[in-house]
Amino acid sequence: MVLAVSVDMRKSARVVAVVLAAVAGSSLITACQNDPDIDITKLTAETDPPEVLYNQGLANLNAGKTTEAGRKFEAIDRQHPFSEYARKALVMNAFVAYRNGQYQDAINSTSRYLNLYPQSEDAAYAQYIQGLAYTKQIPSVTQDQKPAQRAIDAMQVVVDKYPDSEYVDDAQAKIRFARDQLAGKEMQVGRYYLERKEYLAAISRFRVVVEQYPNTNQVEEALARLVEAYFSMGVTAEAQTAAAVLGHNYPDSQWYADSYKLLQSGGLEPRESGTSWIARAGKKLIGA
Repeated sequence: MVLAVSVDMRKSARVVAVVLAAVAGSSLITACQNDPDIDITKLTAETDPPEVLYNQGLANLNAGKTTEAGRKFEAIDRQHPFSEYARKALVMNAFVAYRNGQYQDAINSTSRYLNLYPQSEDAAYAQYIQGLAYTKQIPSVTQDQKPAQRAIDAMQVVVDKYPDSEYVDDAQAKIRFARDQLAGKEMQVGRYYLERKEYLAAISRFRVVVEQYPNTNQVEEALARLVEAYFSMGVTAEAQTAAAVLGHNYPDSQWYADSYKLLQSGGLEPRESGTSWIARAGKKLIGA
């Protein structure tokens, strides 16, 4: 009888132990779910196949849960590094980083993707995301414009290497925007010098705009500023040529009206000189 009691007690003890362990485990999972600093993916997804994680990531992305989507894609890369889903997850993780404003992370992920899978079907998309990430970092023209040049370089790869991709049109638009920013920076510095009557320094900046960025929105003002700078220096032939090129390309412009008035104040009018660098550069403009 004593033996029977002892056996029953041992069974009861084991049951209690199992129940307590289950409760503790349930409490741990609940605590992890409620703690935003704990990545539950690391605790529960180790046995999930890559396609399950990938679909969960897409579902989270469609639901606007970008952070959780990123965790799913990262889990694939970590747990199934040589699978086809790992390749897809890498480019999706770059997109998630871009959506979250983590532009350098997006650039790093796309660079890694392009190094690993340069000929893949998603290479154009990865290159495009990289260009977008650089574009988003372009500051105002009062600041350094290195991101603008990097955006141009990245998007030019899209245009040149993937000419048939669906991203080409927007890549070209982003290139135009970035080039306009670079031209705007030159104009900002040129105006600074012009205000201080440092005419040669100002002219060198306006010349960069006319010669290197002929199809940007900055050219119209650049030509007018050249008229002003050359006229102030007494180099009337160049001032007249700048006004003539301005009038030919932008006849209804207020900049042209102001330039024409300035020349008239000195008894001059727009007249193009074929030997001027401005006339040669003017042939590259949209209206030439």
